[in-house]
Amino acid sequence: MSPLGALVDVRPLRASADFRRLWISTSASTLGQQVAVVAVLAQAWALTGSSFAVGAVGLAQAIGMVMCGLVGGALADAVDRRRLVLWTTVGQTVAATLLAVQAIAELRSFALILALVGMQGALAGLGAPARRTLVVSLLPPAQLSAGLALSSLSFQVALLVGPALGGVVTATWGPTGGYALDAAFLLVAAYGLAGLPAIRPEGGDRPGLRSIAAGLRFVVVSPVLGGSFLTDVLATVVAMPVALFPAIAAQRFDGDPRLIGWFLSAIAVGGLAASLASGVFTRARRLGVVQLAGALGWGVAMAGFGLAEPLWAALAWLAFAGACDVVAVVSRGAATQLATPDSHRGRVSSVEFVLGAAGPDVGNFRAGGVAGLTSAPFAAVSGGLLCVVGLCVLTLVNRPLRTFERP
Repeated sequence: MSPLGALVDVRPLRASADFRRLWISTSASTLGQQVAVVAVLAQAWALTGSSFAVGAVGLAQAIGMVMCGLVGGALADAVDRRRLVLWTTVGQTVAATLLAVQAIAELRSFALILALVGMQGALAGLGAPARRTLVVSLLPPAQLSAGLALSSLSFQVALLVGPALGGVVTATWGPTGGYALDAAFLLVAAYGLAGLPAIRPEGGDRPGLRSIAAGLRFVVVSPVLGGSFLTDVLATVVAMPVALFPAIAAQRFDGDPRLIGWFLSAIAVGGLAASLASGVFTRARRLGVVQLAGALGWGVAMAGFGLAEPLWAALAWLAFAGACDVVAVVSRGAATQLATPDSHRGRVSSVEFVLGAAGPDVGNFRAGGVAGLTSAPFAAVSGGLLCVVGLCVLTLVNRPLRTFERP
């Protein structure tokens, strides 16, 4: 085994041509999304000059994603999942193309931009649950964690590279260039999906409100699934720090606005480092213990960040948090897929998707509210400690989650 293979668990890329196609598709889609974020924010600001309007762009996308996420889960348990992801990706390509067209035509309609961004978010939410089930359908259980870690690696790289690339393209060719590049990446994503075999659910229900309700009940009655999602809630809703970055930079580090970017980059660097070292944890069988340990590390890191006085310590704690987050997310994703029968994977994945989309925003709102009543460092420390306490209680009372192992 090469040194790279010993560190990054690349078994899925070597063993499965279908997984390679899916990985390229997901990587291209994520990179295009990050490029488009810069273009749409730049155009929204140029049109309105309003921070509120810029924030509304993110809200429009989030509303579309959350509203269609649960519907997408029900569809994923009733139709060919590969076809569902393919056509929603094609729809996103059309939306990106229309964004490029409106920029070229200089229509200067902020309402149209919101509508197209909302359309992209809705299509992404509709296809996301089905996309999350594809990895477990293409890989054996022993390689599932490795496959999810490779997806996490491409996501972390996109977070680092995508905004920078989007900034260069938008500065050179305007928003039109960013939208066009997003459309090109989405075409690559669709091409990769087109080469996959049909992936139909086994014994799924007809889509509808009853199907969605049945999926939610399944999550609630399953200790492993309910505990895994509660782990995510404790980490994001209780201990999300991003809203505190401006205040902590101002109160402790002379208010240099560049520090906000450094804080965000530190989390991304830690996540990238953990993804590059995925072989350390993806071969572990005790997925319940690994995800709990990763979430506990996140909580400890948030408390440490709130207490850190020197800048290097604050950045180190955030990098550690980013690494722990990847460990928790990858192991939780593997446990979720393996603990769910194929007939329910789409609907369970939709719950996971909605929590992942909404949880950080709710957590930032909580952090900002606590900081307004007390202080930003107190909000970070208290959130981290509450996360740790909640996870310790969950570990003690939820034995099925604590002892869950992959086959």
